[in-house]
Amino acid sequence: MDFQYSVETTKSLDEAIAAIESALKERSFGLLWQLDLESKIKAKGIDFNLPYRVLEVCNPHEASRVLTEDPLAGYFLPCKIVVYEKNGKTHIGMPRPTVLMDLMDHPSLNETAKRVEDTLIAAIDAAK
Repeated sequence: MDFQYSVETTKSLDEAIAAIESALKERSFGLLWQLDLESKIKAKGIDFNLPYRVLEVCNPHEASRVLTEDPLAGYFLPCKIVVYEKNGKTHIGMPRPTVLMDLMDHPSLNETAKRVEDTLIAAIDAAK
């Protein structure tokens, strides 16, 4: 299994972000924060021309469950969804929570990771 899940869309970067935010909200996930990586890198004087946004998303109930079970799981929270443009296409993707939790070797977290992953994939698919 790949460590990531990604799709392409014909939507613009901003349209894709609006669509993913709406799809997440419908699934009880919220957008906590958005990093415009292209602007941050350019602000440091580096010529970087790749529209690239990192979205941090969370479902507080799922986060509470995971952190109560093992606070080290917070190293993977909040979940990240990346939206970027390359070669005229917009991409939406994320690291798979199941793969990240496998790194912890904590089998009781696998069910929650699978549930979160399935929900995020459904949101990404709905947004494309």
